[in-house]
Amino acid sequence: MKPASFDYVRAESVEHAVQTLSGADGDGKIIAGGQSLMPMMNFRLVKPSVLVDINRIAGLDRIELRGDRMALGALVRHRMTAEDALIAEHIPVLHHAMKHVAHLTVRNRGTFCGSVCHADPAAEMPMMSLLLNGSIHIVSERGKRVLSAGDFFVGSLMTALEPDELVTEIEVDRLPAGTGWAFEEFARRHGDYALAAVAITMERQNGVATNVRIGLMGVGETPTRMPQLEAMLEGSEVTERTLEEVVDALRSAIEPNSDLNASADYRRYLAGTLTRRALSDAWLRARDMQS
Repeated sequence: MKPASFDYVRAESVEHAVQTLSGADGDGKIIAGGQSLMPMMNFRLVKPSVLVDINRIAGLDRIELRGDRMALGALVRHRMTAEDALIAEHIPVLHHAMKHVAHLTVRNRGTFCGSVCHADPAAEMPMMSLLLNGSIHIVSERGKRVLSAGDFFVGSLMTALEPDELVTEIEVDRLPAGTGWAFEEFARRHGDYALAAVAITMERQNGVATNVRIGLMGVGETPTRMPQLEAMLEGSEVTERTLEEVVDALRSAIEPNSDLNASADYRRYLAGTLTRRALSDAWLRARDMQS
């Protein structure tokens, strides 16, 4: 299919972009990579009257380390994220997750911020932004604001972003030295639609787990943090018994959906299995980093 007719505007600045969005009366869309937007337009699932291209705006393709945070601009491509030395050094779990994002052609064009804004609950970047305490920086003609990733995602393909707003960058946590981490995903083929995935970070102090973070995708309407499981693990040694208790608690807590790709029961099983693997790997990696 072909998209419905629309006007095209190549924005020369952030101010130009938000001015155009404001004048579109809620019917404008931003295009950066277009890897989700263009297929939806071709199927006429979305029919914007104005398409605002931000690819020529200077400064939006930067990756910057700012103290204990890392900023990724709106034009940072998945491939840039995967190949950036700062991310590989300071956020290795994100570096590893990039290998699971779609296929090479998509990674060449798709953007970190665009994936977060698309808010597919089975996509890696929304989950990673939640796991890493992401802050979404937003601008419009009405001013600027910052939302936490937890407040940004409100449903499947739904966010708190208003129609006249543009995400300029997302800040995420840099992992402290010695942090153990793991990322586990299951898809029928590498790069295809993920049925479930889990990402975990933890530190290991005096033989117990601390600062545990657990993120899940594919098990609900939004990417999911599991604070109750994080609390279970805090101050505990990760043993076989601990793993069993955490997996049982996780499977009881989540409410995945059934669809053409997998049943709810299968996703629940997968989430538990992947979490067990990831916890074990993160625990061992944290131990190895201390030696």
